[in-house]
Amino acid sequence: MQTYQVVEKFVSINGEGRNAGKIAAFIRFAGCNLNCSFCDTKWANGEDAPFTEETAEQLVRFVKEKNVRYVTLTGGEPLLREGMPELVRALLEVEGLTIEFETNGSVRLAEMDAVRRARKVEERVLFTMDYKLIVSGMEDRMKKDNFAYLLPGDTVKFVVGSMEDLERMRKIIKAHELSNRCALYVSPVFGKIEPAQIVEYIIEKQLNEVTMQLQMHKFIWDPDERGV
Repeated sequence: MQTYQVVEKFVSINGEGRNAGKIAAFIRFAGCNLNCSFCDTKWANGEDAPFTEETAEQLVRFVKEKNVRYVTLTGGEPLLREGMPELVRALLEVEGLTIEFETNGSVRLAEMDAVRRARKVEERVLFTMDYKLIVSGMEDRMKKDNFAYLLPGDTVKFVVGSMEDLERMRKIIKAHELSNRCALYVSPVFGKIEPAQIVEYIIEKQLNEVTMQLQMHKFIWDPDERGV
């Protein structure tokens, strides 16, 4: 029987993205293939991460019991996990549920995109995809061909730590015509760049399609708090 390595699951509000402030169930899977400098969930990424083995049936039951409209599949990197299409198909049986993947940009979206298109549920299975910039040390791992699979309901998120990152973000958006494809968000690496600098930059460059956002949950709770 297919099982999934889950390091935590909980209900909270979305701290960022287009559904920021809305209640969601979160399922965090163990393991990641990147090592970003600013990662705030490193504890979930290593081989020694604590996890429980759970079936799709158990995870669906958790979501149903919480009576939520949104579930966020995160990590780690959820798309590394075997059997993810089967889990998504099971979750789609929950009436009115929208599934959001938080993915790091280094794993191909093709298989999961094929699942949502085959089921004609593009509006219920969404990608929030990071594009890792210079500050992360991981930009060379980004799969730019993933941009082709993004739809208007999807999101690309840039986390910036310098003016160089901001300029790189602008070039990526322009080169791949992302403003015509999906939602675009930018957030700071705290301690690396002031939020005001980001605002000033997007005004100066007239990046009308980019939404500046701070991680709401880090203001409500301690930034290192888990399960929120």
